[in-house]
Amino acid sequence: MEIQVIPVTPFAQNCSLIWDSSTNKGAFVDPGGDVEKLIEAESNKGVSIEKIILTHGHLDHVGGTVAIAEHYGVPIVGPHIGDKFWLDALMQQSQMFGFPPAQPFAPNEWLNDNDTISVGNLTLEVLHCPGHTPGHVVLVERLSNRVIVGDVIFAGSIGRTDFPQGNHQQLIDSIKQKIMVLPDDMTIYPGHGPTTTVATEKATNPYVSGRFG
Repeated sequence: MEIQVIPVTPFAQNCSLIWDSSTNKGAFVDPGGDVEKLIEAESNKGVSIEKIILTHGHLDHVGGTVAIAEHYGVPIVGPHIGDKFWLDALMQQSQMFGFPPAQPFAPNEWLNDNDTISVGNLTLEVLHCPGHTPGHVVLVERLSNRVIVGDVIFAGSIGRTDFPQGNHQQLIDSIKQKIMVLPDDMTIYPGHGPTTTVATEKATNPYVSGRFG
């Protein structure tokens, strides 16, 4: 899996342009905004966009979804249906965070734990990781040893749990049971900030280090 991280919105949310180098077919993961910037990135790489994939329903991750889907004529996949209430409330989220108005939408497909998503010849494994939001999912690509985690875990930190239906213990359990059991050398692509690895977070993340020894 090839990946280009493209920070978008005033929240510097990491949208990921992913693609299969053998077919040049790809997808946007979490197109939160700055649609022209995303289209330009795709054009520069010559990627054929097949779908949009969402890790969760927060505005900074989904704000550009409808515009991108309409531009490419592609389906929207994810997140888990537990985040339907966030997608239904996109107008309220826009007002809350001072973003341009975003119309509510529903994906073409909700995701569940252990689902798989095809992008070209790639296979993404879906892990349901609630806590930051109830419907949050992460995407594992085994051949390139990469995982796109949205706002579950960051380099040295974890996702917020003070939003509606957030749950701190549930988030810690998701990290412990789903993320920290991945290979130590797997690269983690968070929704904000730099990449990291499973081993680094096991050793140094103050929220989870020491729980897995």
